[in-house]
Amino acid sequence: MSLAPPLFIASIGNPSAAFSNTLHSAGHTVLNHLHTILFTSPFTKSRRHANGLLSAASSGDLALWQSPALMNLSGKPVSQAYRTFLGSLDAPEQRRAARLVVVHDELELPMGKIRVRRGGSARGHNGLKSVSAAMPGVDYTKVGVGIGRVQSRQSEDVAAYVLRKMTPAELEGMWDVAGRVAEVVREMRNDQG
Repeated sequence: MSLAPPLFIASIGNPSAAFSNTLHSAGHTVLNHLHTILFTSPFTKSRRHANGLLSAASSGDLALWQSPALMNLSGKPVSQAYRTFLGSLDAPEQRRAARLVVVHDELELPMGKIRVRRGGSARGHNGLKSVSAAMPGVDYTKVGVGIGRVQSRQSEDVAAYVLRKMTPAELEGMWDVAGRVAEVVREMRNDQG
């Protein structure tokens, strides 16, 4: 019987209270809820994990981590934190089986929907481009959290849209999103291949 693959689930978004619960930081919001659903430890700043916020299962083979960097500069911190996670695993077979999951906002999905993709391109998402550039050859899973799209394609309108705070209803809906992401996590933990 093989063990569940270790998972390092990283959210990318913009750090600090100013960006808390904005659409652009939907990944961080989902991870905050996921911590409650999966019964991981409270988030604490981890210097070893690129100064990101870390929450872990007592088993040590499941970690939730929030990037401390601006979205478009997420790659280096994600890479450093993931390498630290891999180094914390006891056995070589655990390190080989470990998987990186990146949770991010997704403009091209309706609010509250999720899309799970393994590998493939960043599809224009600057945060994912940064992660892929910092981790060439690493095949990671992307979990897009739908935030909808503003009608305008003008960059300043899109920026204003993604940087706005979620409404109370949108924020409440993130619990449902986190529940669906938790199911994805459980499926990945049960996948032995």
